[in-house]
Amino acid sequence: MNSLSLTPDTYAPSIDESGNYIDNIPIIINGLICPCGSRREHSFDTNSKFKLHCKTNKHKSWLKFLNQNKSNYFLKFIQNKETIEEQQKIIARMEIQLQQNALTINYLTQQLVDKNTSSKNEQPLIDLLDT
Repeated sequence: MNSLSLTPDTYAPSIDESGNYIDNIPIIINGLICPCGSRREHSFDTNSKFKLHCKTNKHKSWLKFLNQNKSNYFLKFIQNKETIEEQQKIIARMEIQLQQNALTINYLTQQLVDKNTSSKNEQPLIDLLDT
């Protein structure tokens, strides 16, 4: 019997009314991974364990770092959005080019097949000088 493996969610802090990142413990269903770096790839499976984790110095310093670099994250978001839009345009152009190349390949293949078919129907050439 195949078992279904669920991946844990990644924790993201909430934002308060003044725009600062704050901890807001979500309901944990499939586990929760905190990106603060204190316990890499460790999945918290209960709210109480995650609450304890949020009280660690490493997690608190990560939250403080996020609050100090809010503007940098916003600029990075804008840059990433522009990059994604450019990549989407490149992918669209490449898909069009791929379709055109497929049509060219099909056309040339059909010409080659037609040429081979018509040459089989013709009488073979005999070299009279060879006799």
